[in-house]
Amino acid sequence: MSEQMSDQKHRFLFEHTDIRGEVASLHHSYREVLSHNRLPLPVQSLLGEFMAAASLLSGTLKFDGVLTLQARGEGPVSLLMAECSRHRDLRGIARLAAGADLGDGAAGGVRRLLGKGVLAITIAPDKGERYQGLVPLESESLAGCLEHYFQQSEQLPTRFWLAADGQRAGGLLLQALPRQINAPEEENRRHWETVCHLADTVSAGELLDLPHQNLLYSLFNEEQVRLFSPAPLRFACSCSQQRSARALKSLGQAEANRLLAEQAVITIDCQFCNQRYSFGRREVGALFGERRQTLH
Repeated sequence: MSEQMSDQKHRFLFEHTDIRGEVASLHHSYREVLSHNRLPLPVQSLLGEFMAAASLLSGTLKFDGVLTLQARGEGPVSLLMAECSRHRDLRGIARLAAGADLGDGAAGGVRRLLGKGVLAITIAPDKGERYQGLVPLESESLAGCLEHYFQQSEQLPTRFWLAADGQRAGGLLLQALPRQINAPEEENRRHWETVCHLADTVSAGELLDLPHQNLLYSLFNEEQVRLFSPAPLRFACSCSQQRSARALKSLGQAEANRLLAEQAVITIDCQFCNQRYSFGRREVGALFGERRQTLH
């Protein structure tokens, strides 16, 4: 795979307009996530779209933190989630409902897989207050749900084009920015409609196969587009022994001791990367400040 088609994203601007864009391609990070999730192909594809969308949206982070895109529903898929940090670390997960029977030939789409549910976009800074916006899953596509969210919450015209095939995932975002350039409002509106019409011609194959520079040229060759340097994306999980210890401590000492009475070692498995963290009696005792008695 060429460097252009590796896991990365590009930011771009349309010159002399208040329109910005992001384009992202995922390969290794997407396949790493799928290696930890045994899923039918339709769910693999939708999870790839979630990861591509999270990587595109992470460009809005102006501080250290994590953006999470999460949907819960009452359909065959109970949970889909993707996270991307400001440092472009990606991870994702999907969970099937109990008894769900989804083969590789099953129909995809948000409404078919998740059913009635809610899409949440959460921004959690390392320092500061957490923000979350919610929108019902009323569109058949993730792109449609996200566009509805921005219509309701951000009031910034925003469009998404997403694709994934179980091996690769890709996405394109266009967003009309608050007016800064001295151009008539009607002219800005026409330009927005033009670039969206051009982007609507993109195919899933082009999103997945074309290097970003080629993709943008094929779509917007009559526009003046400024392409910025690429930013790498990668799979990385934020789990750790310390985080698992904090989760165990939050249960309380009585509950931890009850678990130890049932099993010699308490194990906590990370649902994102399948890493296992173990806590025996000595580790649990130290966690709750117990001191070992010394014989004299």
